[in-house]
Amino acid sequence: MDLKFLLDFLRHLAANNHKAWMDEHRADYHRARATFSALVQSILTETQRFEPTLLGLTVPETMFRINKNDRFQQSNEPYKRRMGASLTQGGRHAPRAGYFLAIQPGGETWVGAGKWHPEPAALARVRQEIHYSSSAFHAVREAADFRLHFPKGLEGDRLQRPPKGYDKADPDVEWLKLKDFVVTKPFPDKEVLRPDFVARVAEAFRAAQPFVRFLNEAIDAPE
Repeated sequence: MDLKFLLDFLRHLAANNHKAWMDEHRADYHRARATFSALVQSILTETQRFEPTLLGLTVPETMFRINKNDRFQQSNEPYKRRMGASLTQGGRHAPRAGYFLAIQPGGETWVGAGKWHPEPAALARVRQEIHYSSSAFHAVREAADFRLHFPKGLEGDRLQRPPKGYDKADPDVEWLKLKDFVVTKPFPDKEVLRPDFVARVAEAFRAAQPFVRFLNEAIDAPE
């Protein structure tokens, strides 16, 4: 796997983010994408050793397109500056929590776990599970290995006020306000190029497994 080539390609794409450049460098794009696919396969294989919900998942089911989705564009650039994948049971668009990888040069590479913007019904079930099983939630959140890999803790958007049905005096109200349940870990470019990068990503995913399991048990709960 030539991860240096992948980072270099994405660096050049960021500086020339338009269709004419991409058309001229289409062969390089396919080489970079093949490199990223091989990386995802290696990480998926390692993660499947401890995460049985990912057995049977294939790399094409995990990888996001490099073309931007017009609905979410915040600039005129037609391409993302990263390559990304979601290792989630059911594939990248599944409603469940899972594991994430984004390769982007300039120290912007990151891995993560959890669920970004869960659907309203799923979000309600996660909040209910935190409310009913707060000790289990905090045990997962405060686990030493989890905090070692994800020291920033949970990230994402949150409500200004308690969600409907919850009291502002609830001791877990700040957690109940969350609209996303995600943790991330950055990797500088030099760490992406280390020979043990795949193992280190899998190690972070293993630390996040209890968190992902907690979310999915809530998401999968019957109505």
